[in-house]
Amino acid sequence: MTVVILAGGQSRRMGRDKLRLTVAGETLLDRAVRRYGGIFDRVLVSVSGPDRYPALGDKRVFDRFPGAGPLAGLHAGLLEAGEDVFLTGADMPFSSPEKALLLTSLCGEKEACVLTDGDGRWEPLFGFYRRSLLPRAEALLTEGRRNMAALISAAELREVSLAELGEGPDSPLLRNVNRPEDYEKLRLELGD
Repeated sequence: MTVVILAGGQSRRMGRDKLRLTVAGETLLDRAVRRYGGIFDRVLVSVSGPDRYPALGDKRVFDRFPGAGPLAGLHAGLLEAGEDVFLTGADMPFSSPEKALLLTSLCGEKEACVLTDGDGRWEPLFGFYRRSLLPRAEALLTEGRRNMAALISAAELREVSLAELGEGPDSPLLRNVNRPEDYEKLRLELGD
């Protein structure tokens, strides 16, 4: 199975490329690639263009709809993978490849399976997406619609709660690193 790791953002809130920030001796991006690569058969990293993270080589996939956010990354990943994919963000240091596989196993025959947070909101960047969604994703992007919710709301969807993954309401599973204070908190938690 293929995981698509999103790494195309501009890190505006961080003020610098957050995926190059280091924690415990490795960058956030390298950490995500290593962790998911140990569990998934194939790792693809969605980037905005060929100048981003060249050291990843053929693991990179490039957005066909530049500047269109995570939906463009999912689209590029589905095109390149040629199969269903699990989608996650590289800026989610506590996301779990094992929980990703569990979530995927809960999808059944549905087209998409996404985690919901404690308030029932979708977390589209920790979800399983079938290749059958590719034409809908492309149609949305062609129309200039880039919101992941537009794709999810039109899909046959299985919502999975944190509890179904064995996580409590305060789970860090979905936490991401967007601001300098998020990074400092992460470094403290990981003893860096």
